[in-house]
Amino acid sequence: MSWTDERIDTLKTMWEKGLTASQIAETLGGVSRNAVIGKAHRLGLQARPSPVKPNEVEAKPAPAPRAEPVAAAPR
Repeated sequence: MSWTDERIDTLKTMWEKGLTASQIAETLGGVSRNAVIGKAHRLGLQARPSPVKPNEVEAKPAPAPRAEPVAAAPR
């Protein structure tokens, strides 16, 4: 498989529309996801934000407030 001008134009168009590298590779055929990413990098196409967030902490529900014991009134 070689990167023809037509295939490069298709890659650029699909990349700008926000399709994933896997979707682009499947549409082009004969090329892997990694090949698409590599070619996009070499063409200087805009990088995409990673869907994986490092050290992302899941929000935990706040604990229910505990009732404080009522002190006995002095006698």
